[in-house]
Amino acid sequence: MNILFICGSAEIGNDGVGDYTRRLCGVLIRSGHKAQILSLCDHQVTFFKSENQIVEETAVMVHRIPVSTNHNQRLVWLQSVINDLQPNWISLQYVPYSFNPKGLPFWLPSFLKKIKGNHKWHIMFHELWLGIDVESSFKHKCIGVVQQLIVKKIIRNTKPQFVNTQNKLYQFFLQSHNINAELLPICGNIPLTAIRTKTNEFTQVVLFGTIHPGALFKEFIDDLVSFKSKFDKPIKFVFVGKNGAELSNYTNVLDRKEIPYEVMGIQSETVISQVLIDSDFGISTTPYFQTEKSGVFAAYKEHQINTICVSREWTPTKGQYIIPNIIKYEKNNLKLNTIAVQVFDLNGLANQFIKSISIS
Repeated sequence: MNILFICGSAEIGNDGVGDYTRRLCGVLIRSGHKAQILSLCDHQVTFFKSENQIVEETAVMVHRIPVSTNHNQRLVWLQSVINDLQPNWISLQYVPYSFNPKGLPFWLPSFLKKIKGNHKWHIMFHELWLGIDVESSFKHKCIGVVQQLIVKKIIRNTKPQFVNTQNKLYQFFLQSHNINAELLPICGNIPLTAIRTKTNEFTQVVLFGTIHPGALFKEFIDDLVSFKSKFDKPIKFVFVGKNGAELSNYTNVLDRKEIPYEVMGIQSETVISQVLIDSDFGISTTPYFQTEKSGVFAAYKEHQINTICVSREWTPTKGQYIIPNIIKYEKNNLKLNTIAVQVFDLNGLANQFIKSISIS
């Protein structure tokens, strides 16, 4: 089967959806399918280029269109790739902010309608729209209404034969617009390459990737200090990846509590995999009900470490449910019971994807 995946950007290590798509392509190629990626609004290139990107020892052909390209030229380059590949399926990996910095890609529905070929459409909704949480501002609710209209127009213009999303909450909200989406879990953006070869002197807590604002980290640390007598070993934090502007606030909290930590910054996938496999707990600052859309959470699961959700308040207006394989932090009620983390199977993910589209 020939499949062309369309996403926003495809710089290795700089775009979570791009990293996920690359890994999915890699396993599909190893299974005998032909899969390529086209990044429609790439922020890391200044000219159109086609290149092989290596993921887990597999070369994936990636076509990259600069974000600055006008839409007519963008369509010319995309159509050329489609004409060469002759895909059976085009899979749109949808995040509204991947195609417009304000999350309002008004141009996208009509653009997709202009694409010619004998392909079928698949859409993976990695994100939906703003305003589905009780805490949303009026502004975000208004933006969300417009984003919903864009989604419905994309559906109308592409008439996808199959739709996926990665969590039950998004599935519920899509269904409210009569969009039937099957659940397809995402893989982590860090392949499991490491082996745990040593016994740590510490109970290691890792925080990988972007730290989202508003998390109750100070309160979590206060509770953790009260809890630490139950650990056999002292606690150490490790920060790895691009943690962002919130990092200094977190390290200041740890300094005040005299908890040791290490800031590693951007590292190779191999190094990050080793850090993850050597850790006992992973911190996720993505809101609890959005956790399953997080590549960081997927990476924690793939490395068999328990995830603790320490995030801002984010309460869905409806459709709440309990998420397996995660510890939800609540102030003054810290529970760190280890959970049997379900083993992730990348081949199983690819097989589920192929099986779904094969019967559509």
